[in-house]
Amino acid sequence: MTRRRLRELTGRYGKLRIAVVGDYCLDRYLEIDPQRRERSLETGLPVYNVVRVRAQPGAAGTIVNNLVAAGVGRVHAVGFCGEDGEGYELRRALGALPGLVLDDFLQTPRRRTFTYTKPLVLESGRPPRELNRLDLKNWTKTPQTVSEVLAEAVRRLATEVDAMILLDQVDVPGTGVLTAAVLRAVNDALKREPDLLVLADSRRGLRGFPAVMWKMNVRELGLLLRTQRKLSGRGLEAAALRLALRNRQPVVVTLGEHGLLGAWPTGQCWRVPAFPVRGPIDVVGAGDAVSAHLVAALASGAAPEEALWMANAAASVVIHKLGTTGTATPRELEAVLPRAEAAAGD
Repeated sequence: MTRRRLRELTGRYGKLRIAVVGDYCLDRYLEIDPQRRERSLETGLPVYNVVRVRAQPGAAGTIVNNLVAAGVGRVHAVGFCGEDGEGYELRRALGALPGLVLDDFLQTPRRRTFTYTKPLVLESGRPPRELNRLDLKNWTKTPQTVSEVLAEAVRRLATEVDAMILLDQVDVPGTGVLTAAVLRAVNDALKREPDLLVLADSRRGLRGFPAVMWKMNVRELGLLLRTQRKLSGRGLEAAALRLALRNRQPVVVTLGEHGLLGAWPTGQCWRVPAFPVRGPIDVVGAGDAVSAHLVAALASGAAPEEALWMANAAASVVIHKLGTTGTATPRELEAVLPRAEAAAGD
């Protein structure tokens, strides 16, 4: 990847239209000052004094954040939040993002807003230290009326956008945005728009998802192929390629500190090594950054190997942003180039 080629590809982002369909959550950070020590008179337990509260979109919202940071011209959010304080914060944070369309982002009293509350202890000269996270989730099935509205949005947007990203972040099937009805809508849309670029990612695995571009980790690949042996080396590449040929769609496997693997139904396979670590890291949000930048690059005409490099570079940028779910801009991708060239020379 050259600087000129990187600028050529990212220079096309302003004309892109991408829909992000999935589970949006509120990432709420509670910054704690450990110097403000106190003990509860009532319980005798230590008190954590919060000196600052930050809120930003998370999960599917992290993908949106990265698309906006990359300079994508128009991003459509398809999802829901509740009619609660967290929903107010989430909509306000999403509404502040340039180029984001919220016409298909529902606010409903029948759902609570998916929220990750992250207490962070901030000590001078040390990276932020996260305490036990506090989650607010939906544990009941998403109402059919909500699913039907979202499904119709998917069918409509499939004819209007250049690409679509699906993110399933819930623990219990059917409790989030990507219900059976919405996944059927994706299938329906692909019958009418067979060339539409769609990427899917699910924390519970992609079994039962439409045959689109699948992104997963090594463990999830093994579960999908029902293999008992640990996948690595050429065996890993062969497994990813087998799945890509079966689905007739690309398969992208995240390898953590070892980078990315991409298998295409053309029979080609690429392995992109990770960039050198440049200090303390926080891997939260790296996978969502990969999804956003991979799809944006492919939609702009990048070759698979180029898109994998750009997605990997984005992950390298994001993991070095501590105490937040970070994003990567084209300028930050450029800054990674000299390190990539040095690593290649080694």
